[in-house]
Amino acid sequence: MRYFPSAAARRAAAGCLCAGALLASAAQAARTEAVAGYPSKPVRFIVPFVAGAGTDTTGRVVAAKLSELWGQQVVVDNRAGATGVIGVDLTAKAPPDGYTICLISGSQTVYSAVNSKLPYDLAKDLKGITQMTTLPYAVYVNNAVPATSIREMIAYAKTNPGKLNFSSSGTGGLQHLAGELFAHMANVKMTHVPFKGAGAGILAILSGEVQVGFSTLLGVKPHVASGRLRVLAITAGKRTPTAPEYPTVAETVPGYEVDQWYGLVITAEAPPALVNKINASVVAALKSPDVIARLGADGSTPVGSSAEAFSNHIKSEILKWRKLAKEANLALQ
Repeated sequence: MRYFPSAAARRAAAGCLCAGALLASAAQAARTEAVAGYPSKPVRFIVPFVAGAGTDTTGRVVAAKLSELWGQQVVVDNRAGATGVIGVDLTAKAPPDGYTICLISGSQTVYSAVNSKLPYDLAKDLKGITQMTTLPYAVYVNNAVPATSIREMIAYAKTNPGKLNFSSSGTGGLQHLAGELFAHMANVKMTHVPFKGAGAGILAILSGEVQVGFSTLLGVKPHVASGRLRVLAITAGKRTPTAPEYPTVAETVPGYEVDQWYGLVITAEAPPALVNKINASVVAALKSPDVIARLGADGSTPVGSSAEAFSNHIKSEILKWRKLAKEANLALQ
């Protein structure tokens, strides 16, 4: 027997639908109003590294400018530990109201590519706001290496297998994989020697314990000026305006590119309108002459990409490092 609802039942169902539609409409109106009035209170700007690090310096420069633009305090919260995992995880699990944002670096895509035990999925649980800067590494050697160019270093490595070691700030980090990517693409053998921090790696190269390094220009600049270290190239895809005198690795090894970029992320649950509003403010901050000058002093060049472009960049970087780990058979965990 077919059931035909009574008129009263039909009226009740229609009433429920109308009430549901009104509630949904009210919720949407509330979200729209919240975005329009954002920010109406201080914003937490998580930097998942120690105070004084490059990420911290960049974060504080941008946070200070956002405070000016918004008329609200943007509070830098250093949540160091577990190579940035603690701060990023806090952001992934934060309310989607825009009052918790987080600075990440290119290193986070490496950790996501090689570590299957992270408490979050960087590409799914977080959403890109914008890539703030680009910061290439320098490929440098000590005076014991008879090479003045990448081409000469590759030739030396091929005729002297096992003679070149390269340093990094730790196994599984961006410096480590920058060296592994170079060796893989140039088809040379170099031995990785990890240290506790980039500074310790530079000291090891100065002492002759290690011969090759991948680090920021700022970190090696004093030793280059004194003639104790020699920069052969930078790892950017094209020559950088902050150091136009240096060629790129890609000019000798086509396709090679490593970028220690910095960017902002937010929980993936944040509404697109809110993400785009934050993006517009950060991009405006990055165009300020004082911000450009301050970041340039550290070797960084402002970018200011769209939220969608940065989210896609994060995904492509994870795939890039995962592919390298598989092809080069790297044991990173």
